[in-house]
Amino acid sequence: MKRRAGFTLVEILVALAIVAIALAAGMRALAQATDTASALKARTLALWVAQNRLAAAQVATPWPALGTASGEATQAGAAFVWQARVTTTPNPAFRMIEITVAEPHAADYVLARLVGFLGNPEPPR
Repeated sequence: MKRRAGFTLVEILVALAIVAIALAAGMRALAQATDTASALKARTLALWVAQNRLAAAQVATPWPALGTASGEATQAGAAFVWQARVTTTPNPAFRMIEITVAEPHAADYVLARLVGFLGNPEPPR
């Protein structure tokens, strides 16, 4: 009896199983890359919001008051909530400001945190 050239059913099923596992792993890697890119975009936009708040505090006259302020901001069509905490420093000519930015639906999950120092715009007398 002559044997015909070709693959057996078992060989084909094993090959299909290997291809299915490889495709599933590739899809998972693609999904993780997409999630990472989305998270990076949100963190970058949140950092821009924090930098804008710091710049606004640096040009504000008079100094921002000690304590906490909060608000909302939109950057590239994405909504964010920010909180700025102004505290004193050992040097009375400076104040420290800590700005945190989060998404509105997850305000406890901080996407960006920025700390800066503000110099007194009025010279001491």
